[in-house]
Amino acid sequence: MTQPSPGDEVWCRRFHPADKPTARLVCLPHAGGSAPFFLPVAAELSPDVDVVAIQYPGRQDRRAEAPVDDLTVLVDRIHQVLRRQPDLPLTLFGHSMGAVIGFELARRLEADGRPPVRLFASGRRAPGTHRDETTFTSDAATMAEVRRLSGTAAALLDDEEMMRAALPALRADYRAIEAYRCGPDAVVDTPITVLTGDNDPKTTLDEAKAWDRHTRGGCDLRVFTGGHFFISERSAEVMQVLKEHFRK
Repeated sequence: MTQPSPGDEVWCRRFHPADKPTARLVCLPHAGGSAPFFLPVAAELSPDVDVVAIQYPGRQDRRAEAPVDDLTVLVDRIHQVLRRQPDLPLTLFGHSMGAVIGFELARRLEADGRPPVRLFASGRRAPGTHRDETTFTSDAATMAEVRRLSGTAAALLDDEEMMRAALPALRADYRAIEAYRCGPDAVVDTPITVLTGDNDPKTTLDEAKAWDRHTRGGCDLRVFTGGHFFISERSAEVMQVLKEHFRK
């Protein structure tokens, strides 16, 4: 492990800093998402768990930075930041695009000899599956997809100025995740818990089950009532799963 860099704070948001944590949870947002999405998780797990929510470039207080539209580049940058964090048992939690980022981070961390304890892959089909998606073809198409998934509050969707500011990051994220390709033989040793909504238009039950092909460490599936953002709709149930994990 190298020493933490002052610039790491730009990436790592600790909304409830823990003085003597026994474990670390790294939270990875969805496309168009930002670190505060995981504020409730930090509040629930503090102070025993060092909850680190990753803030991607190009949004909120990082809006002046260019968003990253290449998933490999984004994962590599996050990986370098995580390598500099103090050693603690590490769990990864990613929703939607964040689940794929979590999988790729697990591959890199295993190569470092610092494997995660577990990956929680939420709201995303297995990395080896593929759909022909081109959401980012226009601003209108991007906004239609956001509305379809109901991932942003209605008030924000109706605020033209705020949405115009958010669109560059949204477009970059969709370009990154839609261009991502992973071979069916890509496997980690990290155990995976898959979380999925039973009415998610982005992930069928079979696509969620397919995560089992990408780990030698065991894979379990938790199905929740809800759509793509079931983790907000069923937040208490999702938090119970995380609490059970950290009690072990």
